[in-house]
Amino acid sequence: MSKTRLVEAQDIFHISSLTDPRYSPDRSEALFVKTEIDEKDNKYFSNLYHYDVNTKQTTQWTFGKDRVSNPRWSPDGNSIIFLSNRDEKNQLYLMSRHGGEAKQITDEEHGVSRAEFSPDGTRIALQTSIKLSELEADSSDEEEKDQLPKPTVINRMKYKADGAGVLEEKFQQIKLLDLNNEEVEVIKQGKQNYAFQTWINDQQFVYSTDEEENQDFNFNHEVYIYHLKSQSDLKLFTEEGYASGFTPSPNGEHLLFAHMGRTYKNATHMEVYAYHLSSGVTACLTEGLDAPVGDFVVADTQQQPVLRPVIWASNEEFYLPVSNHGNVVLYYGHIDGSLYPAINEDLHVYGFDLDAKEQKALLTISKPTNPSELYELEITTGKLEQVTRFNESFINEVELVEPEAISYSSKDDWSVHGWFMKPANFKEGTQYPMVVNIHGGPHAFYGNTFFHEMQYLAANGYAVLYVNPRGSHSYGQEFVDAVRGDYGHGDYEDIMNGVDYILKRYDWVDEDRLGVTGGSYGGFMTNWIVGHTNKFKAAVTQRSISNWISFRGVSDIGYYFNDWQIQADLSDVEKLWKHSPIAYVDQIETPLKIIHNELDFRCPIEQAEQLYIALKYQEKATEFVRFPESDHNLSRTGKPNLRIERLNHIIGWFNQYLS
Repeated sequence: MSKTRLVEAQDIFHISSLTDPRYSPDRSEALFVKTEIDEKDNKYFSNLYHYDVNTKQTTQWTFGKDRVSNPRWSPDGNSIIFLSNRDEKNQLYLMSRHGGEAKQITDEEHGVSRAEFSPDGTRIALQTSIKLSELEADSSDEEEKDQLPKPTVINRMKYKADGAGVLEEKFQQIKLLDLNNEEVEVIKQGKQNYAFQTWINDQQFVYSTDEEENQDFNFNHEVYIYHLKSQSDLKLFTEEGYASGFTPSPNGEHLLFAHMGRTYKNATHMEVYAYHLSSGVTACLTEGLDAPVGDFVVADTQQQPVLRPVIWASNEEFYLPVSNHGNVVLYYGHIDGSLYPAINEDLHVYGFDLDAKEQKALLTISKPTNPSELYELEITTGKLEQVTRFNESFINEVELVEPEAISYSSKDDWSVHGWFMKPANFKEGTQYPMVVNIHGGPHAFYGNTFFHEMQYLAANGYAVLYVNPRGSHSYGQEFVDAVRGDYGHGDYEDIMNGVDYILKRYDWVDEDRLGVTGGSYGGFMTNWIVGHTNKFKAAVTQRSISNWISFRGVSDIGYYFNDWQIQADLSDVEKLWKHSPIAYVDQIETPLKIIHNELDFRCPIEQAEQLYIALKYQEKATEFVRFPESDHNLSRTGKPNLRIERLNHIIGWFNQYLS
C-alpha cells in the first residue's frame, strides 16, 4: 500500500495506546484499557474494552472523555470494577459483566488509587489517602468559602514532587469495602504510608509501609502479612530497598515479588524473589540473570502502562518481563531458579496476563513501526499473533522509517548499542543532516519500541541517531552503574564514538550539519557536549540540569540524587561544579535553544534560567522557551497542544541552523 504522507507533530491525535490486559477467571475473555488524545478538548481520555478470546473480537464497554484504569474481574467473573475520574477524583465503579450502567461505589475525599477483589469476591481492598490534619483532627483545616491565604509550614525535605508541586502532607491508607452493604472500614492508617500489595486468602493480605521515623532518608519498605480476624501483623524478611508486585502461588505456599535493592542506589537491578510462607525462607530467583526485571524503556506514546513484574503459571512456574539488550521481553521462570526467554523478538512488552491452562498469554506490545496493539502468545511455540488493529489506519497512511540497530566499540572496549534512522524518503546521492537524541534517566534506555519524536525528526529530513550510553539499563549491572560518579566522561565518549561510527559508515551524513538534543539527563548531556566540542552546529536542551550545586537544593530529588549519582554533597562543591555544564559556558559556541517547563520540580526551571543568562551575558546564540502548565513529563503526558509546540520548536531550531 502506498503511503500518502509523512509523520506530523499532530499525529499524537491519531495514535491509540492499549494497556493492562486482564483475563476473566475462566480465560474466555479479557479486558484492557485504550487511551486516546482528543484534539478539540486538548486532553487524554481512556475507556474499557472487551476482548473475546474465541472470536478474537473487541468491543468497547465504557464511553466518555474521562480516564479509566484498574480493570478487575470479580472471582466469579460476573462483575467488573474499575477506577474513573468522571467525578473529578478517581472513584471506584462496579459494572455487571452482562451489561448496564456502571455504578459508583466509593466517595473518597482524596480518591482511590487502587482496588482489588478479595478471593471470595465479597470485599474490595482500597488504596486511599488521608491528610495529616485529618489524622490529627485539626478543625482549623476546615475549608471556608472566604478562606484567606495561609503560609505553608515545611518540616521535611520530601515536601514537593514533580507533577504535584508543594505537597500537602498526606499518608496512604488501606480500607476494606464490603460489597454486601457498601460500608467502608479503615484497616491501616497512621503517620506512615501503607500500600496494599495482594490478597493471600480471604483473611490475609500483604502490605508494605515506610515506617521509619526519618522519612527524608527512608528509601526502604517493610513488608507485613495482616490477618483480618486476629488483626495481627507478621513481618516478612526483605532485604534493604523496595518490594512490590507480591503474588501468591495457586497452592498458597509461596509469595513471589519484585525487589529493587540499594547496592547500586537507583541503578540497582530489580530482581524477583520467592518467600516461602510456612518456613519464612526468602530466595532470589533471578540472581543469575544480569538484566533487570521490569520495563525501563523511554517512549512517548504509551499511556497509563501497567506491567506486572511476575505472574504465576503453576505452583512452581511463573513468567516475568525483563529489560534485555534494548528489548522488554517475557521470560519463563521456575521456583528452582531456572530462567529462559519465552519470546525471542525485538519488541517492547509493557503489559501481559497469562492463561496457564491453555499455555497462552495476552500482551500489549509496541514495535519500532507499530505504536501499540494487543497480541496473543502461544507459550509452547513462541508464536505471536497480533489480535487488534487500532493503529492500522495510521500505519498505512504515513511513511514510517524502520530504525537500524547498531553496535560499536567505545571507551574501555565496551560495546555500545543503539539505533540509526535514515530520513524519510531517503534518496541516494543526497547529503543529509543528522540529529543525535539522548535519553533521560540516566537509568532508562532506548528500545525496540515506537517513538513518535524520532519518526517526526526523520519525516523532516533528518537522519536520527539514538544510543544507550553507559548508565542505560538492559546491558548488565556493571554497565548501568558505570555512569555514577562519572557524569560527562565515559557516557560522553560513548555518544561521541557513536557519532564518529555513523560518519565513517555513511558518507551521505553531512558532518557539517549535526544537531544534538535530549531531555532531563539527556538535557544535561546536551549542555555538556556543547561545552566540550564544537562538532554540532545546533543544539536543543530540554528540562535540563546545568548546575549540580543549586540542583541539590531545588529539585524534589536533589538532596539524595547528587549523593547517589555525582557522589558528592555540599562538602565537595568543587566536584559538583566540575560536573556542572554551566562551568564550561565560556566554551559553548553551538547555538543552543533552551526548552523548559514552568512546573518542573524534578529539574526546576532555574536550571534553564541560569544557563540562559550565562549565555546571553556572553552574547552567545541562544533562545529560551518556557512552557506553562507543564511538569517534567511534558514530552510524554503533557498537554497535547504543548507537546506539539515543543516538537515544532525543536524542528524549527534545527531547520534554522542545519538546513
